[in-house]
Amino acid sequence: MTSLRVVVVGATGNVGTSVVRALVADPGVASVVGVARRVPEAWPGSPKVTWRAADIATDTLAPLFDGADAVVHLAWLIQPSRDEGATYALNVTGSGRVFAAAAEAGVGALVYASSVGAYSPGPKDRPVDESWPTGGLETSFYARHKAQVERELDRFEREHPSLRVVRLRPGLIFKREAASEIRRYFAGPLLPSPLVRRGLIPVIPDLPGLRFQAVHSDDVGNAYRLAVVTDVEGAINVAADPVLDPAVLGNLLGARPIRVPPKVVRGLADLTWKLRLQPTSPGWLDMALSVPIMDTTRARAELGWIPRYQSTEALGELLEGLRLSEGGPTPPLDASAGGPLRVHELATGVGARSP
Repeated sequence: MTSLRVVVVGATGNVGTSVVRALVADPGVASVVGVARRVPEAWPGSPKVTWRAADIATDTLAPLFDGADAVVHLAWLIQPSRDEGATYALNVTGSGRVFAAAAEAGVGALVYASSVGAYSPGPKDRPVDESWPTGGLETSFYARHKAQVERELDRFEREHPSLRVVRLRPGLIFKREAASEIRRYFAGPLLPSPLVRRGLIPVIPDLPGLRFQAVHSDDVGNAYRLAVVTDVEGAINVAADPVLDPAVLGNLLGARPIRVPPKVVRGLADLTWKLRLQPTSPGWLDMALSVPIMDTTRARAELGWIPRYQSTEALGELLEGLRLSEGGPTPPLDASAGGPLRVHELATGVGARSP
């Protein structure tokens, strides 16, 4: 039986915790090294897992990868959304440093967390495969960074043809224990969590182009496990059914879709962003309305990936977690990370710096 040693960079967040659990459960994986800026004090898991603290933007990385069969690179900054210098340093420059360190350490496989956000604007009425252009979207820093790292990885693959490279491109990723992290990153401290429940949200905007895909974090974790233990290469789309649109969202939330001009919603997002009432720039809305619907045939046929959860179940878990202010066992997922009554989030500036 194969005994793989796997290093997971960015192992403590929404996706990372699910990836670690999926790898630990695989009998072919002998050990998992979790790398993060802030490692958990305790991990309710397996002796297979060890933790190492490192910042991919500044620290020496190759020694962390020595002897590894595979490196899974997940580390990414969503916040501070108002400081693109900080996010670029980790997302783009840091990713390049991870790639270079993996090559220096002689690892056999590199699995990178790309995203549907890397894609150029595309169709909403038919799915596109992994050959769709990855030019991102200019108004979204997240999309720009994802697209730029795709170009860095193109160059890396040309320079290191013997290293197996996989890039997964998932849709939106949800699970219950990531609720507090997702609220801090995207909604901010002013969202009244108890009101996030079916029936208390009366309407949902019916915007042209509001059709997107989602997937449960644990299913994404399993996709990364499969990318490590199989010999697949290249880009792979990852998303669950059904596609989420205003009708599906309205049914899930008990809300009525109301047609609203996109300019009105974007204007509101921009105003609340500028007033620091919430941490999400309007570029996120632009991206949601422009990314294509992805064809996941390759994930199912070549990776052997079958999701356990529908997209509506994943989103339902998130909403329940938001209502109950749930969290997880790592610093990013900690439900109390924002401080009592979320004062830390308010004191540091909504979207100005990472909690």
